[in-house]
Amino acid sequence: MQEPILRVGILSAPKIKFELNGDFILSGHTDLFSGVFSAEIKENKIVINGNGKKIIFDQTVTMQPNEPETEFFTLRDVMIGVRFHWERLEKQSFKGSLQLIIDGAKITAINLITAEEYLMSVISSEMSSKSTLDLLKAHAVISRSWTFAQIEKAKILQLTEKEQHPQTATEDEIIRWYDREDHTLFDVCADDHCQRYQGITKIFTDISKQAVQETRGLVLMFDDTICDTRFSKSCGGISEYFENLWEPVHYPYLIPVIDYKYEPDNFNFDFTKESNAEKWIKGNPPSFCNTTDKIILSQILLDYDQETTDFYRWKVHYTQEEVTNLLKEKLGIDFGDVVDFIPIERGASARLIKLKIIGTKKTVTIGKELEIRRALSKTHLYSSAIIFEKKEPLVDGVPSGFILHGAGWGHGAGLCQIGAAVMAAMGYRFDEILLHYYKNAIMKKIYS
Repeated sequence: MQEPILRVGILSAPKIKFELNGDFILSGHTDLFSGVFSAEIKENKIVINGNGKKIIFDQTVTMQPNEPETEFFTLRDVMIGVRFHWERLEKQSFKGSLQLIIDGAKITAINLITAEEYLMSVISSEMSSKSTLDLLKAHAVISRSWTFAQIEKAKILQLTEKEQHPQTATEDEIIRWYDREDHTLFDVCADDHCQRYQGITKIFTDISKQAVQETRGLVLMFDDTICDTRFSKSCGGISEYFENLWEPVHYPYLIPVIDYKYEPDNFNFDFTKESNAEKWIKGNPPSFCNTTDKIILSQILLDYDQETTDFYRWKVHYTQEEVTNLLKEKLGIDFGDVVDFIPIERGASARLIKLKIIGTKKTVTIGKELEIRRALSKTHLYSSAIIFEKKEPLVDGVPSGFILHGAGWGHGAGLCQIGAAVMAAMGYRFDEILLHYYKNAIMKKIYS
C-alpha cells in the first residue's frame, strides 16, 4: 500500500471566500493564480472572482499549489464544533490542493492532502501539540486507523450498494444514530463529527511531526482488517460497546474497559439496575480520566475545550418550562408538561441507549446516545451517562424541573483522550496506551 491522498471536507456554503498563498494552478488553465478570491454558484456553474479575474467552471474546480511544501490556501468562516457548545467560525489555512464542488445550492470546499500531512494537523487539532510524545504517537496511530477504516467501509458500501438505515421512527419510538454515511463527496469531514482537522493553523511544534513520522504507516488491526478506532474526550471511568452507539455490529476491540489500573471498589457494574447506575454516576471513582491536573488538561484540551471544566462528573439544571420547550424544539414533539424520564436501556458505561420521556400529552422512547444528548441540550449534553432528579414542588405529579447528573464527555467508545493523557504523563508508552483501550487489537505497519 502507498500513502494515500485523502479528500477532507472543510465547509459548505452558498459563497466561499478563500486566499491562495503562493502560485496555484487551476483546472484547465496554464496561468498561475494567487491572492484573494470568492466562489459562488450562478446558473449551476461555479463563478470565481478575484484579482480582477472572473473564471467560470461547470461542476468542480481543483486548485493545485505549484510548490506544495511552501504554498497553502486559506478559507474564511470555517465552522468548527458544529452544533456543539463551542461552535464558532475560524479562519483556517491548509496545505495541499483545494477543490470546490457544487452540492445542491451550496459549494463544498475539499482539501486534497497526503495522509501523513493530514495526521500532523489532526493530532494537533484534537489536542495540544505540546502534549507528551507518547500521547501524540498513540493518537497518530488511532487517527490513521480510523481514517483508513472509514475509507474501506465506504468502498464496501458502494460495492454492495448496501443502504444505510440509521433511524427507525414510529408513533412511540424514535431511534437514530449518526455516522459517516452522511459523507458522499469526500472521505472524512474536518470537524468533531469525524475527527478535528484544522490545517496548518494547529501545527505548533515539531513534536506533532515527530509523533506522525515515528508511527508512519502504523495502524491497529483485528482479523486482517484495519480497526475502526473510535475515541472520545472522557469515558467517565468505563468505555462503551460500539454497537450501543452506532450500527448493530460488534467489534471485539471496541468493548468496555475499566479506565484504571484496577476495578474500583464498592461499585456494581450491572447498570440494568438503576441503583447501580445512580451510585456510579453520582460517585467519584478513581480513573485515569478523573483528573483536575491543569498541566495535563492543557495538553489534551485546546483553548475552547478548556471552557469545559466539569467533564468527569457534572450537573445540568432545567426548569419545567425549559425542558418542555427544549424537547419541542429538538424533537418537534409537544409532550405537554414532562412528568418523568425513564431509562429503558443502558450500556456498559451507564450511558443511556434508550430513554422514555413521559409527558402529560405524549410518551415517546428515544435513542441512541447522541439523539438523547441532542434532545436534552441546546447543543449536546456532555454524554448520555445521566440520571434524572425531579425538582420539587410537584404539582399534580408534575415536577417544577429536573436536575441531570452526568458522567464523562463524548460517546465513550475506544480511547479516552483525557485518560490517555494521564497514562502518558504517568510514563506509559504509546503501545501500552493503545492496547489498554483497544483490547484484542494488534499493531501493523501497512506502508513505509
